[in-house]
Amino acid sequence: MTGWGEDLPGSFGDVWVQVTTPQPAPEVRTVVITGVVLLVALAAPGVWHLLRHGLTIVHEAGHAAVAVLVGRRLTGIRVHSDTSGLTVSRGRPTGPGMVATVAAGYPAPAVLGLAAAWLLSRGYAVGLLWLLLVVLVLVLLQIRNWYGLWSVLVAGVVVGVVTVLAPSSVQQVTAAAITWFLLLGAPRAVLELQAQRARVRRQGGRDVSDAGLLAGLTHVPAVVWVGAFLLVCLGLLVAGGALLLAVWAG
Repeated sequence: MTGWGEDLPGSFGDVWVQVTTPQPAPEVRTVVITGVVLLVALAAPGVWHLLRHGLTIVHEAGHAAVAVLVGRRLTGIRVHSDTSGLTVSRGRPTGPGMVATVAAGYPAPAVLGLAAAWLLSRGYAVGLLWLLLVVLVLVLLQIRNWYGLWSVLVAGVVVGVVTVLAPSSVQQVTAAAITWFLLLGAPRAVLELQAQRARVRRQGGRDVSDAGLLAGLTHVPAVVWVGAFLLVCLGLLVAGGALLLAVWAG
């Protein structure tokens, strides 16, 4: 096992070799323990609030990616200290493109989690870490507030240090932890969404959540959108978890 800082990539070719070379998978016990630790951590309010910033970054990246794909003009991303975020794009205020853009946020962490599980199931832990770095850099280029800049930079530094300096065993466990975080955190965020909507209704406020916006765009009740988000995230959690556990168990 190599130590921290050994075998540093010295060129693009070295990085490409690391990205495309499968690594041995960690023991299934390590993967299961990592998943259990993440599940417990996400259930703790204080830890959840801290980790929630990472999900917000991916959530807003989902909005941004779909906005670009449907032909909207992306103008900026904001991440706030209360773990909320905002992605602004220009284009038609209604229609399928706008609906797809608004709907993309909550499923985005689960979609990325499933992609991460697929990569890990084929031994590409380092490739996954580099992919996450690319996502963070792309988000960083669109950040338009100081707190968001700080949040994305901290996440990028942490992932970057593990990607470039950590031994392979640490890279594999970190990649597994991030994958579980995305898969488990996505449905947790949807449950939080519904709790926030209920709180706003009790206070007589206006629902400006993604589900509320989608209700206005489609005339489909917001609670139906929340249910759809939850079903998608749970389905992707099952699929991603099956990939992780089936491969490593075998």
